[in-house]
Amino acid sequence: MSQIEIKNLTKKFIQGSNEIYAVNNVSMQIEKGEMVAITGQSGSGKTTLLNLIGGIETPTSGSVFFDGINICELDNGELSKLRRTKIGYVFQDFNLIPILTVEENIQMPWLLNSQKVDKERLREIEHFLGLEERAHHLPSELSGGQRQRAAIARALINRPDIILADEPTGNLDRQIADEIMEYFIRLNKENITVILVTHEERYAEMCSRKIVISDGRII
Repeated sequence: MSQIEIKNLTKKFIQGSNEIYAVNNVSMQIEKGEMVAITGQSGSGKTTLLNLIGGIETPTSGSVFFDGINICELDNGELSKLRRTKIGYVFQDFNLIPILTVEENIQMPWLLNSQKVDKERLREIEHFLGLEERAHHLPSELSGGQRQRAAIARALINRPDIILADEPTGNLDRQIADEIMEYFIRLNKENITVILVTHEERYAEMCSRKIVISDGRII
């Protein structure tokens, strides 16, 4: 059984009298431990597809199966629990809470789940991402690369089965972007599935598989 199985997935929007298909009848499978790049031109449907896989958006039709469970049939509570416990999200604009320190941002998934803080796990993640000296700084005091590392740390803290990353290098210069990609590669070597949206061909080529989207379809 594939970790992710997508069947006839469609997401459309109504714009005036027109139907706009962001994702158009997409079917595919992703196996445990794969590192998959979703590429394509701006507006091709990459981010919408990623959001559908992660349960952030609801499809117009079709199904997304996560370990055999159709997440499109889950109620809001069940879907929220799956997202909090099984999936780690990394966004292009980091989405850190500005009034919280790096360490407090990293702990947010625990707070949302009413979990006790695991200090050993926290130190492990901070060390892995080189954030020990920035743990008590606010996001405004960090560089772009440090903010993205903090966002990755937050995504990893609950030991997710899968990481979904939307243009994680998009706001970074080349050297820092390369470093961020190396972190994803290291995570993937630990058998964590990584699905990332990127417009950078060189980063797509670092992945084990590349999926190209055009006008909402796989080509």
